[in-house]
Order: sequence, then C-alpha cells, then structure tokens
Amino acid sequence: MSWSSTDSVDSVDSFIAKRSDSPYEPGKRSGLWQKYRLNLQQEFVIGGYTRGANTFDALIIGFYRGKDLIFAARVRAGFVPATRREVYEQLQHLKITKYPFVNLPQKEPGRWGQGLTAEKMKQSVWLKPQTVLRIDFAEWTSGDHLRHPKFAGLRDDKGPKKVVRET
Repeated sequence: MSWSSTDSVDSVDSFIAKRSDSPYEPGKRSGLWQKYRLNLQQEFVIGGYTRGANTFDALIIGFYRGKDLIFAARVRAGFVPATRREVYEQLQHLKITKYPFVNLPQKEPGRWGQGLTAEKMKQSVWLKPQTVLRIDFAEWTSGDHLRHPKFAGLRDDKGPKKVVRET
C-alpha cells in the first residue's frame, strides 16, 4: 500500500494523505483519505490543577509576561494513568493557598467552557509556579488562551521565569 499527500483543503495547519490509487468518494469515510493536523508546541508553567477522583482532572498552566504569570489553559488531554500519577506526585510539595495567575478569575467561562471562573476555581489546588511542561496545541486564541491543549511531557532543563508566549 502506498500513500501520497495532497494540499490541505482546510488550512495550512493540516494536510490530507491518501492511498495513491484511491478515488475521491464524496460523503464516504473509507479510511483511504486521512486528515492530519500539525500542532504547535511550547513550554508552559504549571500554576495549579483541578481536583480529580484520585489525582487531578486538569493542569492549570500559563506563561510569563514580565513578572506576571498569565493563565493560558486547563489541560486534560495527553495523560495515561501512570503519567498522571507521576506528575501528581511531583506537584504535591508545591501547594500554596493563593492562585499565582494575574488574570484570574475570569468573568466568563468562554465559548467552549475552558475559562477559569471564580466558581471553577473553588475546585482548584494552587501551586508554586516552578514546574515546566511541554504542551501541544492547535492555536492561540485572541485572548491568550490555547485551543486543544495536550500534555507532551515535563521539562526540567528550563527555568519557569524563561517561559514566555511564543508566536
């Protein structure tokens, strides 16, 4: 089976791959044509998490703008149970009582409910912003938030104060 790629029909952040001998079949999903999204990736700082059943439900992450830590997203995707437990254990000694983000709480939950309102913050545990992680994501929104963030790994070779928004 050989595959070929074609120009993206949706945007520059994805591409279409198909078997070289497969015809286009409008309205059918045969698996012979596949869309692949190309994600962005950068480092962020963990400033808290929302509680889950045994560990955490989502990490609360941000980036520095000057001396201010800016909330960027809650991240739930990208964890397998073992990784979730490992990350959770590494964060337990960093608990603090006040949130470290300057732009929280948010007034509205946002279009997709990813915002962090005062009500949602009641379910959160706050951390000293010392842990850096890599996140894959689709794009930045106009409000400095991430679309489709996904955990990609921890970083121990970069200081948290060096984590700024990349464009």
